[in-house]
Amino acid sequence: MDFEAAVDEDILAVANPIMDNLMAASTDIDHARHTRDFTDRLKRVVMPDYLRDVCEKYQAEKGFFARRDLVAIFRRPDSAAIVWRQYFTKAPGEFVAEMVLVYRDGKYLCDHAAVF
Repeated sequence: MDFEAAVDEDILAVANPIMDNLMAASTDIDHARHTRDFTDRLKRVVMPDYLRDVCEKYQAEKGFFARRDLVAIFRRPDSAAIVWRQYFTKAPGEFVAEMVLVYRDGKYLCDHAAVF
């Protein structure tokens, strides 16, 4: 996919299933599933103990992931940064969910993701 020329729907068709899996796997605190679509760089950052600590903290404070609405897609020659408005089941208000999508070694991967 040419990220700079791609329409939102084409980028989201790839990004949404990856983000859905990240969120479901973090809810289950399943490291293998959570990192399956990560670049090697990101896999070196998100170790099992780190993921468990982060997930237990956000689940205790905010609950679980709820609705997610697209805010914007930022296109670059070799990637797309997708930003969503994220809601939780316990914490009121709006949060930010973001992911950087890249194409490496014949597949689309997440090179960065965060919710804050």
